[in-house]
Amino acid sequence: MTLTLNLPPELEQYLTQEAKQQGLSVETYTLQILQEYLLPKEKQSKVVNVLQSWIDEGDTDEQRETGEYLIHALKDI
Repeated sequence: MTLTLNLPPELEQYLTQEAKQQGLSVETYTLQILQEYLLPKEKQSKVVNVLQSWIDEGDTDEQRETGEYLIHALKDI
């Protein structure tokens, strides 16, 4: 997929500078940042969904409290 973005000059400068320090093109560096940010979020979302289904199917208060605590903790990561 090709994506065209109009970045503010300061963000463009920052990306260019960071990419240069990493020895990467701006495109490669930006893709790397997106992958590092988005892929863990996807995995986190899957874990939250599993925990939510565990809470929804359970009957005990302790199970619900534990599940809600874990979901809250994962969302803060």
